[in-house]
Amino acid sequence: MINDVVERKTFILDTSVLLYDAKSIHSFPGNDVIIPIVVLDELDRNKERRGLVGENARYVNRYLDNLRKKGSLHQGIMIEDIAQNVRVELSGFDDVPIGLDPEDADNRIISSALQYARREKNAIMVTKDINFRVKCDALGIKSEDYYKDKIIETVDESYRGYVDVEVFDASIIDRLYTEAGTNEDIKILEEAARRQFYQNEFVCVKCGSRSFLGIYSGSSLFRLLSDNEINDGFVGVSAKNREQLYALNALLDDNIPLVTITGIAGSGKTFITLMTAIADLNSKKFDRIVITRNIQPVGKDIGFLPGAMNDKMMPWMSPIIDNFRQAFKDKDLSYFKMMREKGMIEIAPLSYMRGRTFNNTFLIMDEAQNASIHEIKTVITRIGEGSKIVLLGDIDQIDTPYIDSLSNGLTIVSEKFKNEKVAAHVKLKKGERSYLSAVAAKLL
Repeated sequence: MINDVVERKTFILDTSVLLYDAKSIHSFPGNDVIIPIVVLDELDRNKERRGLVGENARYVNRYLDNLRKKGSLHQGIMIEDIAQNVRVELSGFDDVPIGLDPEDADNRIISSALQYARREKNAIMVTKDINFRVKCDALGIKSEDYYKDKIIETVDESYRGYVDVEVFDASIIDRLYTEAGTNEDIKILEEAARRQFYQNEFVCVKCGSRSFLGIYSGSSLFRLLSDNEINDGFVGVSAKNREQLYALNALLDDNIPLVTITGIAGSGKTFITLMTAIADLNSKKFDRIVITRNIQPVGKDIGFLPGAMNDKMMPWMSPIIDNFRQAFKDKDLSYFKMMREKGMIEIAPLSYMRGRTFNNTFLIMDEAQNASIHEIKTVITRIGEGSKIVLLGDIDQIDTPYIDSLSNGLTIVSEKFKNEKVAAHVKLKKGERSYLSAVAAKLL
């Protein structure tokens, strides 16, 4: 039971919060939760949608329906185990401020929130909609984002997946090459880094002109595969910088089933991942490659595109196709089509992931920065035995409403898994597509 001495607050939930995370309705213990009835109308319009948005709308509807057995939603129902009161607000929607469209659902919710703000000092509007929060601020209504998923405050704090350490005793490097370093060596390196290493973190140890590249696993620092070792029997891709070498080592490590790679446009994240997947497929390590992504249409939804499901997905698979053309000179896509026909490559829409299991599969989720943590959870929990999943994206290019560089699923996964033995993360810094591409990414 929550301590009643703590001053209770009133949180007014916007539709965007409930559609983003159905469990948000349980996330305000010790406080009062207000759901404007306009929100229920918007939930009803979304309940038939595919994917998590529809599921979330249906979950909230069912939860509120079950609550009715305990009392009146209009009067408010106390959830005893978390001391949270849930109430549906029926009034206050007809006082939309001048300048705002009185028929717009968001503005009617703002009208109700304005009534609360005038009579309760602890009333807070919670919404994932940035413009909604701006309107609230202009009207003197306290508002905030839904912070449950955010675990860092700024992008500068985000995990890179690697660290540089400088030492002054060259014998440490000798021992790292021969015996993965002693416990005392690791302690010295961590002191130099001013923190402990994370599991599967890549470490560059420098001493004068000498250096050692390793990956921290367990309590040791193991030498990385060199570019020559990687290309011995590989599919003709060579690391163009140190970060790409880190990524290739993570992609080839059978003990790391989850890899996240972020980087600017043209940094090579999709290319090296696809080439690794094909190499593993050719060596019979996996039975197939599955490619998925969160679809963000411009103007029209996927359902308006002609053809079967695979045909509808093709416009969003252009980055994969471009990489096939580049790597295999596959101008007419004959190699790509052959692999699809034989079931070696499958394109799987994110909205059709529920209920599936991927065994012996190399799964690539491209543009993962456009997925929420709840969508990515749906994908990761589909991964079965003998499989690997790679999440790719550029957190500076987010097209999905209600998520940003800190709250998107890719950022959250890389942060939450950064000390897990099953995961590794690499942030690619340099653009390798072309000099123009690299300059554009930096200047624009």
